Amino acid sequence: MRRLLIPCALLVLCASLAVGAAQAGREAEVVKLNFATYVWQPTTVAATKSIVEAWNKSHPGIQVSIVPVDVNSVHDKLLTNFVGGTAADVIHDEAADIGGFTQQGYLTNLSPLISKRFKASIPASLWNTVNFGRNKITGVPILMQTYNVFANMDILKAAGIKAPTAKSPWTWTQFRSIAKRLTNSNRFGVCWGLRSPTAAIQTMALNYGGQYFYLEGGKWNFRHGPAEQAVVKHMHDMIHVDKSVDAAATGLSGSGVLPAFFGGRCAMTVQGNFAAQGMILQGPRDFNWAMFPVLKGTTQNQVANPQTLSIAQQSDHKREAMRFIEYFANAANLAKLAAGDWLIPANPASGKLILKSTKRTGSWRVATSSVVHFQKGNWVTLAAYARWKAEVATPQFVRYLKNEITLEELGKVLSDGWTRVR
Repeated sequence: MRRLLIPCALLVLCASLAVGAAQAGREAEVVKLNFATYVWQPTTVAATKSIVEAWNKSHPGIQVSIVPVDVNSVHDKLLTNFVGGTAADVIHDEAADIGGFTQQGYLTNLSPLISKRFKASIPASLWNTVNFGRNKITGVPILMQTYNVFANMDILKAAGIKAPTAKSPWTWTQFRSIAKRLTNSNRFGVCWGLRSPTAAIQTMALNYGGQYFYLEGGKWNFRHGPAEQAVVKHMHDMIHVDKSVDAAATGLSGSGVLPAFFGGRCAMTVQGNFAAQGMILQGPRDFNWAMFPVLKGTTQNQVANPQTLSIAQQSDHKREAMRFIEYFANAANLAKLAAGDWLIPANPASGKLILKSTKRTGSWRVATSSVVHFQKGNWVTLAAYARWKAEVATPQFVRYLKNEITLEELGKVLSDGWTRVR
């Protein structure tokens, strides 16, 4: 009987080793991806976690971990990780920031990895914003914003002013005229937070075809012609000529002017479309507001600077990362993310899903219908743009809006600044 114990023990040991080896093999086969994201709105954080959890449950062989990134230091954090070789596999950023990282070779060319079906779900005009030449796409556009006029409808109705419609949007000239008409001793026509005005100015400059940067002789040169001057001059003149915008605007943020808007101290405000969320969450319960279609110059075009999802060049699992991105940004998931941030989804099918599920159909209909007006801004893909914006554009635009320099002087300092940093 004792002699039988040895073979039995060996059998048990061998079986245990076999099971252990199989388990180790399965663990070794699991691909682990890190997903660096700067989502911060509680609703969007919850949506992101939900999507990742659903992916991990349905894809046991590819597990994704979320790596939170401070929304106020995205560029610096990513640069540190790229240089240190510790970048996440999947990276959440924006089109205007990934140009430099692309040029430095830190991001993967996604063109060979993107499926035809997924690519067809997003308009070509948005893919153009992340195409860095010769079909080198290094980011997937997911969420965007427009700049819109929000109005206190009780004030407008009392003044006999009708709201603009998608078929008959306000022109800049009409907007200025109405803002001046609604201004009196107790109220400004418009509250406008212009402490950091560069994005709004350049995005809306496309209303007049203003691109600021033009490829000439193999170099991206700065130009400040009539097309680039139109919007910023409207803004300046509304403050200093029409007196319909409070001069204190240049010291306030977009959200900083909302209390005045809610309190009736101004009839309208210009905000990113996502401010609709603030209207709902922060405004008085009986506050009667509406978001209007984007303003029109010669067109209603605005620059698309979408949030993006990219893959680090140093990732060892690029194909798996692309599979996750396509899942994360499918129509249903993108609708959840867009609804959480009140941003415009790149996939039009996502917009239709939001309209079916929301009670605020008016503002969402305006937002989602704006996708047709998105166009590529040349500055979005320029590597030196981020530095120019921070060091040159923002402080100089503010100086002009404060009436400290002339329009001609503004053009010169912006041009000289671009020559210095490019």
